[in-house]
Amino acid sequence: MVYEIAQIDIRPGTHADFEAGVQRCAPLFQRAKGCQGMQLQRSVEQPDHYFLVVTWDTVEDHMVHFRESADFQTWRAEVGPYFASPPQVQHTTVALTGF
Repeated sequence: MVYEIAQIDIRPGTHADFEAGVQRCAPLFQRAKGCQGMQLQRSVEQPDHYFLVVTWDTVEDHMVHFRESADFQTWRAEVGPYFASPPQVQHTTVALTGF
């Protein structure tokens, strides 16, 4: 299992529209091959800064199966207009847990 962590900075004053767009697009992720779940987190200190955390079975499920799909194009068309800059994306795995 891998986590996609996308750091997304949005244009000021677009929070409600951006969050609504992410909510509308949730089914695109939910039906994607290998997607186990997602959540959107908003920074307390920097309210225009979000983290989209998506759990995938493999990096390939994200980078190939989803990113090369029509659903990804729909996702970007829906939420891309709110981006202040391109998202920064990393993939992580759990190194330690339970403490």
